[in-house]
Amino acid sequence: MSNVDLDCKGLNCPMPIVKISRAMKELQTGVTLTVTASDPSFKADVEAWVRKMNQKLTSFTDTAGIQTAVIEKIS
Repeated sequence: MSNVDLDCKGLNCPMPIVKISRAMKELQTGVTLTVTASDPSFKADVEAWVRKMNQKLTSFTDTAGIQTAVIEKIS
């Protein structure tokens, strides 16, 4: 399984989700997208997005305000 990185630090809602949507369209099934963001609402936004888009949030961490989400494309 390969991985693609997406830096969304410094972007506010809805831009991280817009960038995730665009990036995921380009990925093959089984590929993961690792997203870093600094928007305080990013966790709630990404959790809602993966539910709506039927994707898988494989991990989420928050270290000193920098959040990292790993999303696997499953469909």
